[in-house]
Amino acid sequence: MSFTYFIADLHLSADRPDITECLLNFLSRDAKQADALYVLGDLFEVWIGDDDITPFNTAIAAAFHEVSQHCPVYFMHGNRDFAIREAWLKKAGMSLLKEQTVVDLYGTPTLLTHGDELCTRDVAYQKFRKKSRGWWWPRLMLALPLWYRRRVAENGRKESKEKQKGLKPEIMDVTPLEVEKAMQRHGVQRLIHGHTHRPNIHSLTVNGKPATRIVLGDWYDQGSILKVSPKEVMLQHNKFNQ
Repeated sequence: MSFTYFIADLHLSADRPDITECLLNFLSRDAKQADALYVLGDLFEVWIGDDDITPFNTAIAAAFHEVSQHCPVYFMHGNRDFAIREAWLKKAGMSLLKEQTVVDLYGTPTLLTHGDELCTRDVAYQKFRKKSRGWWWPRLMLALPLWYRRRVAENGRKESKEKQKGLKPEIMDVTPLEVEKAMQRHGVQRLIHGHTHRPNIHSLTVNGKPATRIVLGDWYDQGSILKVSPKEVMLQHNKFNQ
């Protein structure tokens, strides 16, 4: 039976071995059987550059590379790992996707995106996003010493957590109008994204026709996986330590 897997928002880090174990189990037992595996951003909690070579991220790359010997593995940048470049992706056997990419998923054109660009009500974040995706800021940051980038990343994580405490839930969610505009722009009736950590399958109307928005879950408490086949769409949850 043909099927494709989608995951996002794993936020991998060396201090969360439970998440890592769940991912490695999924990659070794399930992912190799798929037609393709898509990673839609925020694979890592933070990424400060491909030159930050550690046993941890090297092991993650090796696990994905093994899967790539059985099926294609695709990666899309998230808001935490937008600094990942070709050096690490090559080690992981991954092909990089553009920010918004349309794929033919068993006859259904489907728009894939991490989803953060759709959260336009978070004005402060959108300003940072515009800067961080520009040409000069990434080059400047990646030119700095590793120790300094680690400090910047750690401070950024702390500031982000503090800001999120004061934000209303709807501000951190996608803007419905932006979702509709994106789907209209790409001429699709189905969208798959992550970022918001609110796994669900939403029904909506786009261009006067029924449409679907599928949201991937995060991996903080369990492995959240979307399985799409020609006949069904399923959000699955893998418990830790299994």
